[in-house]
Amino acid sequence: MSLLNRRSSGNRRRKKTSRFQKSSPEQRSGSEQRKSPEAPRPGQLLNRSIVKTIGSFVAALRFLSIIPFAGNFGTSKDDLSRAVPFFPLVGLLFGCMALPLTWCLSQVLPPAVTAVLTVFILLSFSGGLHLDGLADTADGFFSSRPRERMLEIMRDSASGAMGVMALVLLLSLKIACLASMSDQLFIAVFLMPIAGRIAILLLMAMLPYARSEGGLGSLFKDAFDTQQARLRALAALLVLSGISWAAAGPQGILAVFAVLLVTALFAFFCRKKIGGVTGDTLGAVCELTEAVIALVFVIKLGGL
Repeated sequence: MSLLNRRSSGNRRRKKTSRFQKSSPEQRSGSEQRKSPEAPRPGQLLNRSIVKTIGSFVAALRFLSIIPFAGNFGTSKDDLSRAVPFFPLVGLLFGCMALPLTWCLSQVLPPAVTAVLTVFILLSFSGGLHLDGLADTADGFFSSRPRERMLEIMRDSASGAMGVMALVLLLSLKIACLASMSDQLFIAVFLMPIAGRIAILLLMAMLPYARSEGGLGSLFKDAFDTQQARLRALAALLVLSGISWAAAGPQGILAVFAVLLVTALFAFFCRKKIGGVTGDTLGAVCELTEAVIALVFVIKLGGL
């Protein structure tokens, strides 16, 4: 019995050791070491990785769309911080959803009406989130105020005259372009939401976050102006190039160059005005690049 008591006492005094760190002789002297906890099995690690990936994709959908999800899955800070790489995939999903709807509309409605309803479908996926960003950006950038005052204006939910004009002009451009297309309508509708979400990644990679407090800077800490962000944006741009080439050939590549050019010019404008980007400017660049895609497909190029 005394031997059993001594063994029990020794077990209670054991210490946990890492499987990657051996204990020193001094630690082993006088008491036995506790057994290290059982390492996760490969299957368990794979399951956790799959759950994290799905959670990040759901977080991207929650952030960029109005698609309802039950429960709190995909709402943690970790899920949101990993959601940025899935933005282009969300755009691809929107394109795949808009394409058959546009085709159905084109079979029973005139081109102008089809164009209006198609634009409505595209903006309804996000609940007008990016249009709101465009309006706030226009109000701030064209206010002729100092940087801090611009950021305050952009944070205000009310839209001013500049914001309303920007919305009217951009929506009119989209509708006019789509109404002017025939067979290329479906290619443009498919590429527009993809290019818009990839442009968000490009702008994130080009500039730091402009606000010093809260906002997207606290959600996506590693997504702005870092090497990782630039590699992610480059990969997304290459994917867009492949999809555009497969869908439209040389004109698809021209659309990619147009997206890159507009995003770079807008980044220069953002740096000059507020020294970086905000959530509003990300929404604005999404809408601008969607309009540019539509514009490219109505340009008359003889050799393309």
